[in-house]
Amino acid sequence: MTTFELFALTGAVLFALGFLRLLTGTHLLRKVLALNVMGSGVFLILVATAYRDAGAQPDPVPHAMVLTGIVVTVSVTAFALALVRRIHALSGRAELDEPER
Repeated sequence: MTTFELFALTGAVLFALGFLRLLTGTHLLRKVLALNVMGSGVFLILVATAYRDAGAQPDPVPHAMVLTGIVVTVSVTAFALALVRRIHALSGRAELDEPER
């Protein structure tokens, strides 16, 4: 297994686990954490795409995209946590209602 395959597979698994938790969870804080896990999976896949050959330098563009994505992720996470806190202050709970069937 090459380095690219290992990083890409790990990133895909992280993204899938985060997506599964995002769909099945009702607690808003856990949904924010699931989005962060999904983002980490995407970052790992981007880092894997920068790999070329064993002797060549990696491509710097995906690395720059990952650094930019980390900054955006931190900002979005702070905003989402502020919204969760506001929802908790207004409703007294930080969970979504179960849909009625």
